[in-house]
Amino acid sequence: MEYTKLGRTGLKVSRIVLGTMNFGPQTDEAASHTIMDAAHGAGLNFFDTANVYGWGENKGRTEEILGSWFAQGGGRREKTVLATKVFGSMAAEGERWPNQDRLSALNIRRAVDASLKRLQTDYIDLYQFHHVDRGTPWEEIWQAIDVLVQQGKILYVGSSNHAGWHIAQANETAARRGSYGLVSEQCLYNLAERRAEMDVIPAAQEYGLGVIPWSPLHGGLLGGAIRKETEGGSGRTASGRSADALSNTKVRDQVQRYEDLLAKHGLEPGETALAWLLARPGVTGPIVGPRTTDQLASALRAVELKLDDEILSSLDEIFPGPGPTPEAFAW
Repeated sequence: MEYTKLGRTGLKVSRIVLGTMNFGPQTDEAASHTIMDAAHGAGLNFFDTANVYGWGENKGRTEEILGSWFAQGGGRREKTVLATKVFGSMAAEGERWPNQDRLSALNIRRAVDASLKRLQTDYIDLYQFHHVDRGTPWEEIWQAIDVLVQQGKILYVGSSNHAGWHIAQANETAARRGSYGLVSEQCLYNLAERRAEMDVIPAAQEYGLGVIPWSPLHGGLLGGAIRKETEGGSGRTASGRSADALSNTKVRDQVQRYEDLLAKHGLEPGETALAWLLARPGVTGPIVGPRTTDQLASALRAVELKLDDEILSSLDEIFPGPGPTPEAFAW
């Protein structure tokens, strides 16, 4: 397994991030534990979750599954760089009250303590703001975070789904306070969705943030969606975001060209999409959300896959990026 530093920190993390969103909703506790053991066995040490994962009536369930895994001991917690998130409401349906969501100092304090309890640990390595809170000043957010750092409950702070100017605003405010600021940004970024290259990734690089792309296969679109339809016949078709995208003729043609290119070179679509991200400037490592150990093994193979210039150029032709800012805005 390859490792890299998380942004400007001294924290070393694996170049594949284990996303746990499926633990609970689609993968039961025993199977989730098996996947995490397999991840550690392969040298993967960076695990990502969120307090709302489990969804609906089961919000928090995913953190509980990680907590029960840590409780087995064997160095599981010590070997793991643990990342979770705060923002969404944890209140039951119909029971929402003010100050139970977003990034007020009060909610951050409550959310951290609740996550620590579910995770069965006394600290979180990377605490991430799941979304932008336009209603809470950064001064208040950093005041709350500084207290938690002093208490030893969190070590580093990251953002998710933040624009480039949000990253700048956050870290400029942190600098004025003498706070360490954001060290990572978790953003939507993949071959089919490259808008992050316009301002998010340049801002992250300027401020020394690691970039952690989520949805690296764009909801399955880049994982061989058309081939799976063909191989599976009427019983196996694309679903969700992937199906919606493939209903667009232009997108379907792009994906077909993508799959034809990789078939010509004997490459697997999902592994190639991950390898492309790993080759992008500023990227720490993409988040993968395996439901099985086989899916995890496929993702790990991407670390060893080095794409040559011909493949990279062809991928750029099929899925062109927006270009650098501000040149990308030129007529």
